[in-house]
Amino acid sequence: MDEWTVFLSAAFVNNVVLAKFLGLCPFMGVSKNIDSALGMGLATTFVITVAALAAWLLERFVLLPLDLQVLRTLSFIVVIASVVQVTELYIQKNSPTLYQSLGVFLPLITTNCAVFGVALLVVQQQLSFLTTVMFSLGSALGFTAVIVIFSGMRIQLSLSRVPQSLAGNPIAFITAGLLSMAFMGFAGMA
Repeated sequence: MDEWTVFLSAAFVNNVVLAKFLGLCPFMGVSKNIDSALGMGLATTFVITVAALAAWLLERFVLLPLDLQVLRTLSFIVVIASVVQVTELYIQKNSPTLYQSLGVFLPLITTNCAVFGVALLVVQQQLSFLTTVMFSLGSALGFTAVIVIFSGMRIQLSLSRVPQSLAGNPIAFITAGLLSMAFMGFAGMA
């Protein structure tokens, strides 16, 4: 598969949120406002891409040569936490309003299973460096696209009459399921 196919597949067909069900906490928690969703998506895009590349480099040049794959999980968590800390400091300094709107969800990117999942998928699938770049960037931008689209849908839902028993998270999960089915349509494209 060429790199662009990997990119498009990761973004749409095998979307980390809608196909792999990773990163649902920020997906549900930050998607009530488009600005917050976009900010979270862009921050997560940066973290997923940099963390996956760092994980690939760490795996290829440290863990494999020294036969230390047993430390993979621990070392990936340290890498992800470091990238998130740098991202958080940058956002806090350059966009205090975005920092305030993201609240607790920004430091929680460290525990976002989408970030860790993409890093693990990259090394488990033994992708080349260029394919890793395209896969991680596609996964990250797919995450951002889905969280922003879902945010717009949630805003429309808040303006609609929804039965009391479905109000709030139940209708949000039903909508997420419908969005997931819509994205499954990309799988049939050649």
